[in-house]
Amino acid sequence: MNDSLQIKPSVAKRWEVSQDGLTYTFYLRSDVYFHDHPVFHAGKGRKVVASDFVYSFSRIRDPRVASPGIWVFNMVAPDGFKADNDTIFRIKLKKRFAIFPGLLTMPYCAVIPKEIADYYGDDFRSHPIGTGPFMFKTWREGEKLIFIKNPNYFEKDTSGQRLPYLDAVAITFISDKQSEFLEFVKGNLDFISGVHTASRNELLTRSGKLNPKYAGRFTMDVVPYLNTEYLGCMVDSSKFPNNPLLNKNVRKAINYGFDRAKMLKYLRNSLGTPAYWGIIPKGMPGFSEDGEAYSYDPELSRKLLAEAGFPEGRNLPEITLVTTSDYIDLCEYMQHELLELGIHLRIEVSNGGTFRDMVANSKAQFFRSSWIADYPDAENYLSLFYGSNLSPNGSNYTHFKNECFDNLYKKALSETETMGRNKLYQQMNQMIVSEAVIIPLFYDMAVRFYPKNIKGFRGNPLNLLRLKKVKKTNS
Repeated sequence: MNDSLQIKPSVAKRWEVSQDGLTYTFYLRSDVYFHDHPVFHAGKGRKVVASDFVYSFSRIRDPRVASPGIWVFNMVAPDGFKADNDTIFRIKLKKRFAIFPGLLTMPYCAVIPKEIADYYGDDFRSHPIGTGPFMFKTWREGEKLIFIKNPNYFEKDTSGQRLPYLDAVAITFISDKQSEFLEFVKGNLDFISGVHTASRNELLTRSGKLNPKYAGRFTMDVVPYLNTEYLGCMVDSSKFPNNPLLNKNVRKAINYGFDRAKMLKYLRNSLGTPAYWGIIPKGMPGFSEDGEAYSYDPELSRKLLAEAGFPEGRNLPEITLVTTSDYIDLCEYMQHELLELGIHLRIEVSNGGTFRDMVANSKAQFFRSSWIADYPDAENYLSLFYGSNLSPNGSNYTHFKNECFDNLYKKALSETETMGRNKLYQQMNQMIVSEAVIIPLFYDMAVRFYPKNIKGFRGNPLNLLRLKKVKKTNS
């Protein structure tokens, strides 16, 4: 996946899709080699062949491996991986799934050598071998991870120079964000990703620009990030029978009852886009500003509350919002804003494990959540509301069920034309807005800071760390 979210050739130089959309045929390069390792003949990495992909993908599906990426191949037939020869690899699906190639760009699908995985067994995690621009060197867990340049990497730049440019990459693990920031300012780190509350006002102006005191030293790189922050409403009456959020007008009153732009300006230094338009984030194909939008309209909120039977919030039961400590400021802001309308929020703060259990097992009537794209297709977001994905086995944590929505979702899965698929996505997104299943807060931004001597380092909407074209100069 390139930085514009287009699927590009890599180990596979090209591919074809059968007319029925079920068989994908990949034609592999013949100049890709695994990293050098003593287990290989003469210690030299061997050529990657199609059977390596059969092994690697089958390994992900092996329940004994317990890979968290096993879902990537849910649509693949039981015997769906086949190597015709060393350079032709085929995948057969159970049913048409037009966005399948996008899933294959995920890190789960990197090719690995069977002999090395067999040699290390369960300890393969500490001795990884792949084909990428950097090779594993050292890992002191919780302290430092070091990669060195792969001299046999197959990609070259436009002038014919072999990538990567960097000799090595060192990743330092610092749990305290304030210490991380100080190490960066002192020049001991070459970049930091994201902005923590502790250093936000030091790094950024209120309008989201780099503090002028650092403008001569650092570059600030900001791109739309495929992450939607939202509050989820449990709409299953069997879970919380007296939940006021079962009333759509109450959910809509909350959506129109707080100022998202003001929230972003003062609590996130304007890093993000107010989420007026539903679950699909800005920057994602399928995003649209057409249709109903949740602009700030307190008078409409009051009208909706009255229609719900709670004029000025009278007799409206208190609503418990479950969150983690890192989002307490956003939740308290909403608590204050909604109180003006007569909506009483009680904020319950849980730690990570307890919080995830509550959301996954339908123990929260109202919960803070976010969804970061696994792959750049809006289906990844809309699957959160598909009736067959109900939690705890699926990711539909709100338990929204709608036959029309489900039919559109299934139709989109088999739609091969991107434009047609995006129109279906927009219809589904508008249903989520109309039904007010969630309270979208903001569409995120990926932010990176690095010194001026780092060149070719660009962000991307998936916030993946791509270093093969990065250079570091002495000045």
